[in-house]
Amino acid sequence: MPRSLRVRQECIQKVKLALKRNGYPSQRVLAEDVDLALATVSNFLTGKPVDYTTFEELCRRLGLDWSEIANLDFEFSSQTIDKNTKTLELSNVNEDMSPRYPSGSVPLGSPFYIERASLKEIDREIRKSGALVRIKAPREMGKTSLLLRILDSAKRLGYCTVSLNLDQVDQAILSDLNKFLRWLCTNAARQLQLKPKLDEYWDEDLGSKISCTSYLQDYILKEISTPLVLALDEVNQIFEHPEVAKDFLPLLRSWYEEAKTLPIWQKLRLIVVHSTEIYVPLDLNQSPFNVGLPIQLKNFSKEEVQQLAQCYGLNWEDGEEVRQLMDMVGGHPALVQIALYHLSHGDITFEQLLETAPTSTGIYSHHLQRHLITLQEQPELASTLYGVISATEPVYLDCMLSYKLSSLGLIIQLGHKTVPTCELYRSFFENQQRR
Repeated sequence: MPRSLRVRQECIQKVKLALKRNGYPSQRVLAEDVDLALATVSNFLTGKPVDYTTFEELCRRLGLDWSEIANLDFEFSSQTIDKNTKTLELSNVNEDMSPRYPSGSVPLGSPFYIERASLKEIDREIRKSGALVRIKAPREMGKTSLLLRILDSAKRLGYCTVSLNLDQVDQAILSDLNKFLRWLCTNAARQLQLKPKLDEYWDEDLGSKISCTSYLQDYILKEISTPLVLALDEVNQIFEHPEVAKDFLPLLRSWYEEAKTLPIWQKLRLIVVHSTEIYVPLDLNQSPFNVGLPIQLKNFSKEEVQQLAQCYGLNWEDGEEVRQLMDMVGGHPALVQIALYHLSHGDITFEQLLETAPTSTGIYSHHLQRHLITLQEQPELASTLYGVISATEPVYLDCMLSYKLSSLGLIIQLGHKTVPTCELYRSFFENQQRR
């Protein structure tokens, strides 16, 4: 086997179509997904030589059989690859060996991701006809990172995937049921590389819910030959629009129920991701939040923090550093990642980290200031949090205020009462309250 391969000229168009079919809107997005230099992905898509293992991995991500599109007569020559491309690839390899600053979701293939135990359970569930999976956790707990891996697993099974993030929807659309359902259908068709054809299925006399259901049943699900995983991230955004939520959420439940009687709906697997408990009143028989597989992401355990510390090259075998860090941030995934990143780079000592963590000069200053600004914009929410912080026992809160503080990750529920999530928040906001 040659050390390098390239796509046959007659297969280049097929490869480019596969890029869009698998939900990659651009070469850059694919490059970021597989942690490769953009120049490397560009070479692959234009029939220029790339390393054999890279060629095989890109084909896997795009659902292609590498042996069907590779120019197997091509012989590798060191002169065939542009020197600038080689430099970029070497630079990319060096970057992969060192941790990136933790921000947003953890890329696929990252050595700094701790696999959630729930991933295997979810993988089994989405193989079932008409499955529904509900993933709940506060912000920055790893929901989107988990979702990336669920969708990657679905693609490996040959399933079609559509991933919609409600954080990206304009408020003018979210507040209007008809506009929102048209947005959902249009984006689903786009990601599946289908023409929208909305006007052929939308009937004002029938209403938007029936039109949307008809669109999925009679168009989307009929056009595809494999199961479809429809992932809805940040569904809590719809909770802010109760009138829309009262129609949309029961609609999700109805699609789940349709799979029990109509074979075509058995192709659909729904994944609903949200930050907190729903506070919109729904009939129990119409709610999508009391059916399917419930998954609640939790903080890292001591063992997981120790495992991640090893990934960052830190020797915390005696467990003392793990204990002290967890006392400060409670195993919060994002906060643990930030601490380990700075410690692995030698930016700060462990003692300095703990001392300055709840201050405006510590490594969490940006994270804490972001929360502070949110609270300053909502005085009632700030007053409620300060009440929880100053209390010596768990506090009972109004459900709406509890929902908002929980979605920010600032409090946790202990039965019907609440306490601060961790010492970091307690100390920081106690100091703010004194000012």
